[in-house]
Amino acid sequence: MTARTTYLDPAVRNAMSALSAAAKKGLGDPALAELVMIRASQLNACAFCLDMHVDIAVAKHGETAKRIALLNAWQEAGEAFTERERAALALTEAVTVLTDGFVPDDVYAQAAKHFTEPELAHLIGAITVINSWNRLMVSRRIEPGGPAW
Repeated sequence: MTARTTYLDPAVRNAMSALSAAAKKGLGDPALAELVMIRASQLNACAFCLDMHVDIAVAKHGETAKRIALLNAWQEAGEAFTERERAALALTEAVTVLTDGFVPDDVYAQAAKHFTEPELAHLIGAITVINSWNRLMVSRRIEPGGPAW
């Protein structure tokens, strides 16, 4: 596969990067933020973002290969993920896929039990921005480790 284009307008890149940093910072848990980035990227089949966020999760946040491998089946992974992580992952899937055209009330309510209102706003922001990054990379066919701009 060859990239269609590696051009990304610097203003778009800078705005997306700033939004990503703000959302992650307000979430307060960088390891959880990376799990969210990985799960959304799995759902969107974004190899570039998967490659990058797996590396960050392992190298910077000590995430294990086992938990990363189990992300694709987190609902069946038993005690591998905390209730808070499960709530974040469920919300990630609901926001990313939007099969019913909205985020189900029970998914949102479960997340609201585990996150303060500001944390929840940042979590939704983080999910939204990774979905945007995924779409930017997939539509341009940016390969893992390849130039993104």
